[in-house]
Amino acid sequence: MLFNTALFWLFFAAFFVAFHFAARTRVAKLWLVVAGSLIFYGAWDVRCVPLLLGTALLDFWIALRLSRSEDERRRRLLLGLSIAANLGVLGFFKYARFFADSAHGLLGALGVSLPEPAFSLLLPAGISFYTFQSMSYTIDVYRRELPARARPEEFLAAVSFFPHLVAGPIIRASVLLPQFEQLEAPRWEQVRRGYLLIAVGLFKKTVADLLAAPSDALFRATGPASALEAWTGALAFTGQIYADFSGYTDIALGVALLLGFVLPPNFDLPYLATSPIDFWRRWHLSLSTWLRDYLYIPLGGNRGHRYRNLIITMLLGGLWHGASWTFVLWGLYHGLLLVAAHVLVGRFPALKETPSAAVRWLKRLGTLYLVVLGWVLFRAESLPAALEVLRGMHAPAVASTFTWPAVLTLLFVVAGLVLCHAASALAERTELRQRPWALWPVVATCLAVALAVGTPGHSFIYFQF
Repeated sequence: MLFNTALFWLFFAAFFVAFHFAARTRVAKLWLVVAGSLIFYGAWDVRCVPLLLGTALLDFWIALRLSRSEDERRRRLLLGLSIAANLGVLGFFKYARFFADSAHGLLGALGVSLPEPAFSLLLPAGISFYTFQSMSYTIDVYRRELPARARPEEFLAAVSFFPHLVAGPIIRASVLLPQFEQLEAPRWEQVRRGYLLIAVGLFKKTVADLLAAPSDALFRATGPASALEAWTGALAFTGQIYADFSGYTDIALGVALLLGFVLPPNFDLPYLATSPIDFWRRWHLSLSTWLRDYLYIPLGGNRGHRYRNLIITMLLGGLWHGASWTFVLWGLYHGLLLVAAHVLVGRFPALKETPSAAVRWLKRLGTLYLVVLGWVLFRAESLPAALEVLRGMHAPAVASTFTWPAVLTLLFVVAGLVLCHAASALAERTELRQRPWALWPVVATCLAVALAVGTPGHSFIYFQF
């Protein structure tokens, strides 16, 4: 079920009534969350439900054994089993074809002729998200940072909770499990914020779908692009991916608030970042903090080989996004940007300072430029296609034609970028939520735009990850 369809809102209305008014006990509410989430997930493809349940129940069992064992060797083996199972499932369904194709290409380059891989696998929706969520539970229990749950319904409810199940944020068990222990009713402040986030999220999704046209026009083109076309398309995707992904997150957070659950934010106006370091403190926060806590720090973090650890973390972060070398290169690119930023700040501490608004905006524009270049790698179907777009942006083979439609399209793209950030900033203003006379017109306007201009059922970009 997609958030931007009538079917989802009918499902949510029924679930809302059942959760708040029909389910009387805590256990009943927990099992209702599990059942509702499995129905929501099964609507994508019912064949994926056993996989979700299987990985979650395995981690539930392993966590119980971890909590009851004092034998460190046994505990390491149990943790290794959890990590191997989760990454094995993720690797098989998401990366098996990628590795097979890569191996076939490498062998071909070495002169070994083999038939091309002919198999294809179903990619379960949200597998990159729920495997990371489930795996973090066993890691936290192993570290004795979180007690293992004795009953399965609480853990299953946290892992499968439908607002964040398919496209995040990546919610750790330590965030949701305490809330499932309390199951507090939402306060009016949460309800108002929930409605605002849902409306803003649907508005941003509408903008993202409108930006898809100029983005696709560039990345699906077969010939070289002019500078105007290349920059219009690249900026369009820059706005599209932010509006689409943050729009989904806003709706997820809003829906959860209406049920009484507070999920952490996933974005903080990322295109206003003043450096690559700052960008990753604002973009996809749940992934960047997960990689920091469960990969970068265990690798050694800032203690020795810091730059190596950064590169490895960002490479794997890029691969997490998709089974393609362009994603790996995107991760490497951002890893190199982070290394360069840390080196420069270390040698020139004054770079941390922002003495004036003009300097701050120059740093923001420079960072945005670097981020846009990275999005070209992320969006392009292949490295040659990405290089063709980058060439069009900087050394075009064809001249730009400044027709009114072309110029207006560029202006629309820039306006979309600005509007989405303005909507995000508006949604976080506490003053707005405290003034109903201002809040409800904003909610109504966002919903009216989404209903009048939006495309119901248009998929979200991060569903493929």
